Amino acid sequence: MNLLFVKREEDWMKKIINEVENIVPEMISGLVRVNHELVKQIPNTTAVVRNDDDFADSQQVGIVSGGGSGHEPLHAGFVGDGMLSAAVAGEIFTSPTPDQIYEAIKAVDHGQGVLLIVKNYSGDVMNFDMAKEMAEADDIKVKSIVVDDDISVENSEFTQGKRGVAGTVLVEKIIGAAARAGKSLDELEQLGKTVIENTKTIGIALHAATVPAVGHPGFELKDDEIEFGIGIHNERGYSIEKISKSKQLAADLVNKITKDFAKKDGKFAVLVNGMGATPLMEQFIFANDVLDQLKKQNIEVGFSKVGNMVTSLDMQGLSLTIMKVDDDWIKWLKEPVKTIAW
Repeated sequence: MNLLFVKREEDWMKKIINEVENIVPEMISGLVRVNHELVKQIPNTTAVVRNDDDFADSQQVGIVSGGGSGHEPLHAGFVGDGMLSAAVAGEIFTSPTPDQIYEAIKAVDHGQGVLLIVKNYSGDVMNFDMAKEMAEADDIKVKSIVVDDDISVENSEFTQGKRGVAGTVLVEKIIGAAARAGKSLDELEQLGKTVIENTKTIGIALHAATVPAVGHPGFELKDDEIEFGIGIHNERGYSIEKISKSKQLAADLVNKITKDFAKKDGKFAVLVNGMGATPLMEQFIFANDVLDQLKKQNIEVGFSKVGNMVTSLDMQGLSLTIMKVDDDWIKWLKEPVKTIAW
């Protein structure tokens, strides 16, 4: 394996890769070979499917998600007992093709139908819809839900409406647990829509991601700047500010998100998500401050999680997701699963 150096005006981009065009297939190959007891690759695709005996004998609804690569461990890292049945990887920041999604749908249909969990990006929505039509022509029952948890901006260069970001993994966890509990396709569709309506996320960046084929960061920030409201494909946000202490960042994001909830009674789930290059040390400091801010507002946290779940290549930053939950959702969020990354 070689270090690939790509020259740009300021410095060198350093990536541990081989040829740029082989990044995704080589990543999937490595992921499957290391985790063969959990997942297997669908032949002639960059899609992975559960590889356990329980799944082979399962009569539960199949759950399929996917999207552009560069957000690992999303989605392949969450394939397994209790979460996704299959995940389809597109090229970096690019939707998977309809034919690959179609193969994943066929691979997980055990007669109870298949639910697609789709992030709200134009290419993803279009290609998953096309794959759904292809599967329905084969008499496979398919429904889909579209995650649009990012409350930062209403539209961006990749979307029509709000973006689907880190809240996606909480949706996948709840839906996966409910499917394992025997919920029907119709029940899962309605549950998913309700979960999404109650999920809010905002992301921040200290440094943009570098797409290998491009060779330079997607946008520039000064050493003392931070951008609020960025997306997971280097989309710009709503404000560039001077960087402040974690306590102030937590207060800003918590206040903006909680204002978006009509009521603050009941229980909430919290996800502090790393964007790829932010150390866990900083994520836990930020999480500590977030929990302090929620306590000040008398908001009860029934579930919390910290880690790199939905990344953006090597972006330095993080996102905060807050979800209003009921007791069943908390139970499903806490249930053990057999996946690579949860």
